[in-house]
Amino acid sequence: MMLYEIENPATAENAAILLHPKDTVAIARVGLAAGQNLAIAGGITVNTAIAAGHKVAVLAVAKGHPLYRYGNVIGFATQDINPGDHVHTHNLGYRELDTAMEVVADRPAPARHESTRSFQGFLRADGRVGTRNYIAVVAASNCAAYTADQVAQLFAGKPLPPNVDGVVAFPHGDGCGQAMGSDTQQLQRTLEGVLDHPNIAAALILGLGCEVNQIDHYLGRTSGHSAETLHGLTLQESGGTRGTLDAANTQVQRFIEMAARCQRSQVPASRIVLGLNCGGSDSFSGITANPALGVCCDLLVQQGATVVLAETTEIFGAEHLLLRRARNQRTADKLLACVEGYKTYLRQFNGSFNDNPSPGNKEGGLSNILEKSLGAVAKAGTSILEAVYDYSERITSPGFVFMNTPGYDPVSLAGLAAGGVNLIAFTTGRGSAIGFPSVPVLKIASNSRTYRRMQGNMDINAGRIADGEATVQQVGEEIFETLLRVSSGEKTHAETLGHHEFVPWRIGPFL
Repeated sequence: MMLYEIENPATAENAAILLHPKDTVAIARVGLAAGQNLAIAGGITVNTAIAAGHKVAVLAVAKGHPLYRYGNVIGFATQDINPGDHVHTHNLGYRELDTAMEVVADRPAPARHESTRSFQGFLRADGRVGTRNYIAVVAASNCAAYTADQVAQLFAGKPLPPNVDGVVAFPHGDGCGQAMGSDTQQLQRTLEGVLDHPNIAAALILGLGCEVNQIDHYLGRTSGHSAETLHGLTLQESGGTRGTLDAANTQVQRFIEMAARCQRSQVPASRIVLGLNCGGSDSFSGITANPALGVCCDLLVQQGATVVLAETTEIFGAEHLLLRRARNQRTADKLLACVEGYKTYLRQFNGSFNDNPSPGNKEGGLSNILEKSLGAVAKAGTSILEAVYDYSERITSPGFVFMNTPGYDPVSLAGLAAGGVNLIAFTTGRGSAIGFPSVPVLKIASNSRTYRRMQGNMDINAGRIADGEATVQQVGEEIFETLLRVSSGEKTHAETLGHHEFVPWRIGPFL
């Protein structure tokens, strides 16, 4: 078990963090030694060495009784626990909680927020705004994936007009050998959202020609593109891989000339649609990065913007916190339906929500999905939940909304992007190296050690909160200001490194 380095000298008063008066555990801010005294709950003595980010009991808890963090249940004692004990998977058991809720009273219609801030974006014909100006090359199936990637490679490193951000490929492993029903429909909705996206000036859809997911489905359908900005090719009709590369090269050159005519202009901050995600979480994520991002989200909502929480598997055990904020019963019911639907999905594979925490999550101090989710939902701030969307469904509502996605990062990002987010904020504790082809991904580290070790990947260090060098409010405002700059063209580290992961959510069997 790895101890984080001590950022500031530890004292009995600051070596551990008690997050809520109701909590039966505190979080070690730094590595704790056996025999160390903590000025918590009238004073306790640590019974065994405890890694930073891990939990120390502050009260006695009898076997079978609940333990609390964030003022909420995070599990049940599997043995008697004494003050000063290390609390983790060896003595903290998982149990599914009852999510029954009282009827949600309809709230008044949301107030209209006027933007006082702005950014330089690409205004599209349908009124949406791009933070980038890309040409997309999208594979309709795995059979065209290699060619799509090769088309983008033709333009890698070549000079482009100042207003064109690049040619990006969307290869993937689906589109054939799958059921024609909901599985294929979800893929089609995802690819439609990628093609018809505010960050995409023009797009090329490539197919083999005989796959389940035919390119004709997209041509003439995507509302944001005309015949001039969306073109389709198949390898079987274009002379195979080489012939398709030649034809695609010519077509993309035309697209670049067209995209070069697009200019950034000043637009209100209300045009931001921010996707939220966390990956490689640790115990500090729910103390630093996620609450700070929540502050940023509240600031964006006050500007009339949209923020989209995702990852259904990482609200489980904390959904009651979101239900209390639902605009009306219909919204609350839709959120619960996402959770119940995911339970049914998992049962097909004998799975459980508690399969979600990874070994890295647990090494970082998170014991189970209940604890992980309670920290994860903090990303969304405190605003009213206005709407709930299915995976890759077009996002149309301003304010705070939710999208039903897996917790698996590349699949979640794909759904958010297909829904139309033009920015993504991504918090991480262990350190996650991921991006997206056409949407800037801002990385926010939850602890200073990860920020230093992966400084080439991390954009913001929220670990300064735990170090006592900044407040949650200050880092939240920093994230807000950074996102405005990124919206105007400032590159994130993920963009500079060339991260372009794209994985749609396949829900059905291979045939």
